[in-house]
Amino acid sequence: MKTTEPYILKILFIFIYLFLWGPEKEESKTTVQKLVESPDSYIKHPLQNRWALWFFKNDKSKTWQANLRLISKFDTVEDFWALYNHIQLSSNLMSGCDYSLFKDGIEPMWEDERNRRGGRWLITLSKQQRKADLDRFWLETLLCLVGEAFDDHSDDVCGAVINVRSKGDKIAIWTTDKLRVYKERLGVPSKVVIGYQSHADTATKSGSTTKNKFVA
Repeated sequence: MKTTEPYILKILFIFIYLFLWGPEKEESKTTVQKLVESPDSYIKHPLQNRWALWFFKNDKSKTWQANLRLISKFDTVEDFWALYNHIQLSSNLMSGCDYSLFKDGIEPMWEDERNRRGGRWLITLSKQQRKADLDRFWLETLLCLVGEAFDDHSDDVCGAVINVRSKGDKIAIWTTDKLRVYKERLGVPSKVVIGYQSHADTATKSGSTTKNKFVA
């Protein structure tokens, strides 16, 4: 059962960000103090799911699993923003690094039981798009996940991964099954292709790219 409707969560995300971490945060303290007049106002707003943020750094002297580290877990709106505002923006990461946000209990790897038969909806960004679009697209993707923006399909979503690479960056939503909801939320031009790739095909690919099963 959902604890909070998606559109209400989005309002909460925006409100809390603007008042606690926005550019006018010092000037906003008085306003916040006026709004917060009872102990009940300090209660955190729960998310429908508990989420885990992972970080991957490509150190070739270590195994893939050793390069993957769990950063933190959260299950409230406030804790999401606290975490997001204390980590590096994706556009500032070194090439070869990844962020992954997955539901708690699901690891960001193909071998996980929830991911094994699923796939990913993938959008590829050029190097020129890194400064203009990467951080915005990734944040919107995170809000789609934690805000349960996929409605009836949200249970099929496992998480999302952002790959920062020298030739171009990638953002993917991993699902347990095929999912055609994502493009409108990003507001990307119609000519931009978002492809769906099965993890089985990606794991057995012979080259550096995987053929899309579907495109949207």
